[in-house]
Amino acid sequence: MFNFRKYITSTALLVSLTLSITVSAQIIPKTEPDPPKGWHLMDQKENGFYGISLKPAYLFLQGKKSKPVVIATIDSGVDTLQKDLKSVLWINTKEIPGNGIDDDHNGYVDDIHGWNFLGGPDGKADFNETTEEVREYNKLKGKYENLTDTNTVDKKQYAYWKRVKTVYDTTVNKARTETQQLQPIMNALMVTSGYIKKGLNLQPNATFTQADLVKLKMTNDTLNQSKYVWDSIFSQEGSNMNNAAVIKDLSEYLAKLNNDMSPDLEARKRIVGDNPDTMDHKPYGNNILKYADASHGTGVAGLIGAVRNNGYGINGVADNVKIMVIKAVPNGDEYDKDIANAIHYAVDNGAKIVNMSFGKKISPHKEWLDEAFKYAASKDVLLVQAAGNDSEDMDANPDFPNDTFLDGSTDADNLISVGASGPKLGEHLAGDFSNYGKKNVDVFAPGVKVTSVDTDAEFMTEDGTSFSSPITAGTAALILEYYPTLSAKQLKQAILESATPLTGTMVYKPGSKTIKVDFSTLSKTGGIVNAYKALQIASKMKGERVN
Repeated sequence: MFNFRKYITSTALLVSLTLSITVSAQIIPKTEPDPPKGWHLMDQKENGFYGISLKPAYLFLQGKKSKPVVIATIDSGVDTLQKDLKSVLWINTKEIPGNGIDDDHNGYVDDIHGWNFLGGPDGKADFNETTEEVREYNKLKGKYENLTDTNTVDKKQYAYWKRVKTVYDTTVNKARTETQQLQPIMNALMVTSGYIKKGLNLQPNATFTQADLVKLKMTNDTLNQSKYVWDSIFSQEGSNMNNAAVIKDLSEYLAKLNNDMSPDLEARKRIVGDNPDTMDHKPYGNNILKYADASHGTGVAGLIGAVRNNGYGINGVADNVKIMVIKAVPNGDEYDKDIANAIHYAVDNGAKIVNMSFGKKISPHKEWLDEAFKYAASKDVLLVQAAGNDSEDMDANPDFPNDTFLDGSTDADNLISVGASGPKLGEHLAGDFSNYGKKNVDVFAPGVKVTSVDTDAEFMTEDGTSFSSPITAGTAALILEYYPTLSAKQLKQAILESATPLTGTMVYKPGSKTIKVDFSTLSKTGGIVNAYKALQIASKMKGERVN
């Protein structure tokens, strides 16, 4: 969910710090005020924020009884002790915790809340990975780098190699450029953070927020400039962010860039021990679901089903879910094998909805994902997927996995692809970072400055289709709780029909600050998920669920 463009806009002010330009000539860039916490649940007419209208949805459900729905998150893991999530986690009642035995004979030992497909036998996890194009480039270059179109035998495989190399070159060049731009920013943030802490008389490991900056007494230019830097960063990131969270986000992104330039290609073999290019169905991984990278998955889970109205954290969309945690997404690109196995695990263990907030540019074993998608469909399981954060047209440059199958079939009845929308109706309604596509993105949902729970009793406010997807998945779960006979196809239909086409609403095209397009052209529905309307539509459907 890291928004690189935000930090590049800070380059000038940080360079000005290093050049000791006086603060009197500097003006903090104007930004829109933060939307209220929980705006993604609000109603456009009642609150003025283009959320999913959850309050009227629950009013519509008053007096109705619900049934629990198991929903799986294939992600980076979850903090299973998070106060807002602990009581809503799926529990494998067929497994005896901690006895080291596969009691239910499903191939996974002590999988109480889910499974970690990135885990090793010694408790470690391969959570720092590189991109798929880097892995594929290094795997194939020895065979193909000295061949040409004329002397190659396998034309199809050679064409694949050329595509891999093209994507690889783009990725590595981008990593070099962004590292050169971001590393000085990281250095400046570390230094200025130290000055701020000293000015506030904080311990070295303490944190501060934008509200704390007003307490600073300006004793010198260095402290004044440091305050300016952090005021600007917080204005862009959100006033409830703290310095440690900002530095952590940037540090993880820099680590990802470094993994593309200097990849550890033996990490998978060394830590997990399996062969990711062989679908042998042998068990691998471990049952540890929280590592240092669990923040993303924790936030995703919170949006789906964080305990409602408990006076803590946030309110999840759905009020009667059990969240199955599947760790299969590293800080880098996921492996096709892990995602295929994760989908099978979710389906086989009772999940009716699967959230997938990930994606990549190369899929060396797409046939495995196609099979997994179709397996989910055969068991009436809905897949909800983030469209991606590259400001790209998915009709022209699709991400993987997707439902354009190798056998020629397309547009699966059990898959929803979700783009990210902002809090206000107007020219910034489409998230600047969001992928889009009239054919391959189904609908938009809130994904700009959305707040969720984080690891270790913390909270986060982030941008990303990674958050739009679980908000949509949570809506699907809410529908299924109260209308349990609806099929995956019907859940998709209700959600897509709930999104009123916003024809005539001109917005900045994602990735552009000058070109405007009609919002209705950015997705198949041309609208934004609405839980209230979706429930109204669902209430009139005759259920078709067979599983």
